[in-house]
Amino acid sequence: MKVWFIGAGPGDPDLITVKAQRLIETCKVCLYAGSLVPEAIVEAAPADALVKDTAPMTLDEIMEDIKAAKEADQDVARVHSGDPSLYGAIAEQIRRLKVLDIDYEIVPGVSAYAAAAAAMGQELTIPEVAQTVILTRTAMKSSSMPTGEDLDTLGRTGATLVIHLSVRNLLAIERELAPHYGADCPVVVAYRVGWPDQMFIRGTLSDIRDKVRAEKITRTALIFIGPALSETDFRDSALYDGAFPHVLRPKKKKAA
Repeated sequence: MKVWFIGAGPGDPDLITVKAQRLIETCKVCLYAGSLVPEAIVEAAPADALVKDTAPMTLDEIMEDIKAAKEADQDVARVHSGDPSLYGAIAEQIRRLKVLDIDYEIVPGVSAYAAAAAAMGQELTIPEVAQTVILTRTAMKSSSMPTGEDLDTLGRTGATLVIHLSVRNLLAIERELAPHYGADCPVVVAYRVGWPDQMFIRGTLSDIRDKVRAEKITRTALIFIGPALSETDFRDSALYDGAFPHVLRPKKKKAA
């Protein structure tokens, strides 16, 4: 048997990969993070499959179901939201699977930040404005941030920041980043990306907190920060510039 860690995408059932859909359709055990994965995605599980929402479960309880599946020689679809490599809490599950000598494989999914950028009609890397995207979070009630990964340090890069799990920490975000980006730096808060009630709130570091508070958003949101979010006066990339030949578009030879 094998445990398949499946990225189900941010919420829109149409954003799941073909491979992920096929696995959900065939695995006899489906354990999904119900707080973030819509039921429509796991409805594809076989009629006789064990389908269980793991949102109220502990890690020990989840592992008991996986061990039972091993005894029955049944593959497990372990369905996470977005892409499992980002804040998916799969590392602790994988550690236990290795101890139990249970095989596993990860199936990537569309991450929420990519889906949000698409919905905003936005490129996050603009030539000579921002060529780096940093995915991070802030420390609140969860685990603390490692040394050197605080917003003051990351803000010095000037990169496009995508901050997870931090919408209730906007005051601290403003204080840490305003000295580096400026109080008028554009910010977008993306709420429940890919779900029918998705919402995008645009503002600046100085006013985004009030706008988010007015919408009563306290969870399930991503925070985008950086000049690339509103920059329009920038040079074209060299990718399609006729003055810049490259291996797929070599310089034309002059006629003899």
